Amino acid sequence: MSFFIALVLKLRQEVDMKFNRITVDPEVCFGKPCIRGLRFPVSRILGLLSSGETKESILKAYPYLEPQDIDEALAYAACLADEEVMEFA
Repeated sequence: MSFFIALVLKLRQEVDMKFNRITVDPEVCFGKPCIRGLRFPVSRILGLLSSGETKESILKAYPYLEPQDIDEALAYAACLADEEVMEFA
């Protein structure tokens, strides 16, 4: 089993255990975490928020998203930030 597939499977197990609205499927969006299997990556929500979009503007632009999707995307990012260690210059 390749390292990438093992990592995706491990991440999928962690996501399934902690997050109900985030799915990870190697066949969808190259295995990136997505919102409820909608092919809407969590990273897109985080990017929109970081660029200044509000929760309300995102929900208006993407009516198939729900407020809980954004909340869980933020919780997921917080969980990852708590686990990851990065070196900064």
